Amino acid sequence: MDIRIQSLKFDADQKLLKFIEKKLAKLPRYYDQIQSIEVVLSILPDHANKNVKLRLDIPGNDLVVERHSKTFENAIVDCIDVLKDILKKYKEKKKEI
Repeated sequence: MDIRIQSLKFDADQKLLKFIEKKLAKLPRYYDQIQSIEVVLSILPDHANKNVKLRLDIPGNDLVVERHSKTFENAIVDCIDVLKDILKKYKEKKKEI
């Protein structure tokens, strides 16, 4: 599984990058055919100004989840929670076919 992390208009520190990689490493538990994950971090001008966009490349599909929060860590956790649910449903559909 290939993980690419982009930070737009700022430099992400190593602590944040390690946190993201640690959280993303758990996703294959829910669906083992994830080919790559692209993470885009950006800062928005509003109150909850940390934006995270996750794009999962799986065979036959791309899953995209975008969340914003006061911290990148909270936005990452929110995205991963949503992806866990999506991957569980996707895996169940694949079993039915």
